[in-house]
Amino acid sequence: MRRIFLETDRLVLRPFAEDGPDTGHRADSTHPTDVDHLVDLDSDPEVMRYLNGGRPTSRAFVVEHVLPRLTHDHPCIGTRGFWAAEEKATGAFLGWFEFRPTDEDSAEVVELGYRLGRAAWGRGYATEGARALIDKGFTELGVRRVTADTMYVNSRSRRVMEKAGLLFVRRWYGDWPDSIEGSEHGEVEYALDRDQWAARAGAAVHPPDRVR
Repeated sequence: MRRIFLETDRLVLRPFAEDGPDTGHRADSTHPTDVDHLVDLDSDPEVMRYLNGGRPTSRAFVVEHVLPRLTHDHPCIGTRGFWAAEEKATGAFLGWFEFRPTDEDSAEVVELGYRLGRAAWGRGYATEGARALIDKGFTELGVRRVTADTMYVNSRSRRVMEKAGLLFVRRWYGDWPDSIEGSEHGEVEYALDRDQWAARAGAAVHPPDRVR
């Protein structure tokens, strides 16, 4: 039975599959694997524009580096930090969400992230998934602070953070090995604390009895 981490009105978030070694080709193009999904996602220059300037990610890199990161378990929150996102109505792969502890040994602070294909842009999916993860983090996973970063010029991602309830914290400049168009304008950090979230919800939030 397929495991589901989280459902919203329109989304299903599930673990990425770890089904044996990758063969390097699609045995059945009508049933692509998660490696296929990830390669397709990272092959779109617009998706990768604010990540590496638009360069595609090779299949070998996805298999050897990306998928192991996406399937890593974090004992401090009792689950993984990345989730495949599917459209509930059709089962179509949309991309992924990140909700990952910044410290491997602590659930106090998690980083929120998302990477969705262009077919999902402009439909509110990123905001819907982000809000649901934030709610689950504060009510079930023992999270006290959610943080997120993006390039200053990435207005689309910044709008998602704002609509999800995160607040602007700072603008900062990093020393990156590869320059991306717009990187001269720096990065921005957004964040939301559990008390701030609770005040908006109008209810007190207590630590969960257990992490699950």
